Amino acid sequence: MSTLLQQAVQAHGGLENWMKIRSASAKLDIGGAIWHVKGQPDMFKNIELEADLRKQHVSMASPAAGWKSEFTPDLVRIESFEGKPAEQRNAPRTSYEGHTQLSPWDRLHALYFCSYALWSYLTIPFLYAYPGFRTEELPEWKENGEVWRRLKVKFPDGIASHSAEQVSYFGEDGLLRRHDYTVDVMGGAPGANYASNYRNVAGIMVPTSRRVFAYDEAGQKVNEPLLVSIDFHDIAWQVD
Repeated sequence: MSTLLQQAVQAHGGLENWMKIRSASAKLDIGGAIWHVKGQPDMFKNIELEADLRKQHVSMASPAAGWKSEFTPDLVRIESFEGKPAEQRNAPRTSYEGHTQLSPWDRLHALYFCSYALWSYLTIPFLYAYPGFRTEELPEWKENGEVWRRLKVKFPDGIASHSAEQVSYFGEDGLLRRHDYTVDVMGGAPGANYASNYRNVAGIMVPTSRRVFAYDEAGQKVNEPLLVSIDFHDIAWQVD
């Protein structure tokens, strides 16, 4: 584990504490311009989530809209609380072939994207210490009057995520400030994901707000539009 990753993991609560946790539950709201573009506005307002933090398995539910879902990298499924026939897609990643940022999505497209993204956001930076991840420290970055250290991360095959290579930025306190990627399922659209409003949840520092913008060729944030907003209202860990 690199020195920067060690410092980041320790700042977020330490690997020893993290490895005691098996899963997470949360209540949250997700919004932003991208959901209107994709034809799924308000789909993820007031949702409930359960996530296994050791492997990619995420369950979500919308009590207001009356649906619940299951996600693994190989399958996404949605069904109603009333027991109507479920919609299911195997090998869901293949369904985005030819997609761009403007391509419309059905509910299964939206669920696959949202599920793998939330799983990553809940587990970073501890995720980078899991087997198969490779990291490299990049030159420092100045933003918001701060100097951030940057970690390029290569994801292993088998982990569903935005892209194979991503970059995380950490402040002087070791906490995640920004997370960059390109989104394969949107034709490589760039995303700069800003983490804020940290809360100590049973010894783990969790950013309860995330705001995602595009970035330009120089890596600078494009201020409009706000592509995705994520706000966690309640979050809890379940231990072994």
